[in-house]
Amino acid sequence: MKNTSDSGLSRQESLNWFAAWWRAWTTFWFTPSNPLLLGVLRILVGALLAWSNFVWLLDQEGFFGLSGWQSTGNVWRLNDQPWHWSWYFPAQTLLATKSLTFVSLFAAMSLSVGFVTRPAACIALAGYVSAVNRAPLNTFGFDDVLGIMLVPLIIGTAGARLSVDSIFRKKQSVPNTETTIALRLIQVHLCTLYFFSGCGKLLGASWWEGTALWGAVANIQYRTIDLTFLAWHPLLINALTLGTLFWEVSYAALIWPRLTRPLVLAMAVFVHLGIGLTMGMMEFGLAMLIANMAFLPPHLNMSQTPPDSKLATGRNT
Repeated sequence: MKNTSDSGLSRQESLNWFAAWWRAWTTFWFTPSNPLLLGVLRILVGALLAWSNFVWLLDQEGFFGLSGWQSTGNVWRLNDQPWHWSWYFPAQTLLATKSLTFVSLFAAMSLSVGFVTRPAACIALAGYVSAVNRAPLNTFGFDDVLGIMLVPLIIGTAGARLSVDSIFRKKQSVPNTETTIALRLIQVHLCTLYFFSGCGKLLGASWWEGTALWGAVANIQYRTIDLTFLAWHPLLINALTLGTLFWEVSYAALIWPRLTRPLVLAMAVFVHLGIGLTMGMMEFGLAMLIANMAFLPPHLNMSQTPPDSKLATGRNT
């Protein structure tokens, strides 16, 4: 009888544990969120994407043409993978290439102001994928971050607030689960990106030694600000290098608690503005800071959360 009772208790504990985790999972992904924060992200991402398309327009032949920097003859894609689709192909006329880039530019601008937001986001994503697949050696982290942000903007109700669409919409926007899913996708993607980026740095001896940042500072062809005076402060270089490494590796764990989140976000500002100002990658720094804004308080509507769920009331703040 005792064994039977213990078995029943163990089974009940397992069910309670599973139920608690299921409540936490559904609360994390599906608690309705105010779309205001997603609207702010939409404006900023659309502006950066418009800037990116403007840069593509500066040299259409060089980026996408038959005699471009990454010429591949008459094939329509640079890579051999069938999923590397692009609406650019080298045999196109310059007029056709420019027309497609203008379509991407107008879609990005429409996304930023929130005019026919979701179709604009879809067209902007198609233009973005076409550009990076046609000229992958001309893309870098800035373009990768834009890709991270565009898909959630399609999923969420990014045009519900601060948009032209909201002006013509008769009913007022309300918290919704699509916005929550979009913000969570950005957050989880950021955690994954930082964790594996930090783990990759752990494979380099200079990061363990605390000298990795000196390599960037001492490279005169890479830097935009002369920081070679740091050669006289090796302990500071060690602290900055190891601090950056710790921040990246621990980001996924420390960004969620309310106590440590402000410190992690403040470090993100320091790191990415530092990269932008000293290494000439301001677009990448701004894009990463915009992505980190997904962790700002989204003002979730907790009215539909079960009042007896401690997990539900303590996680989404």
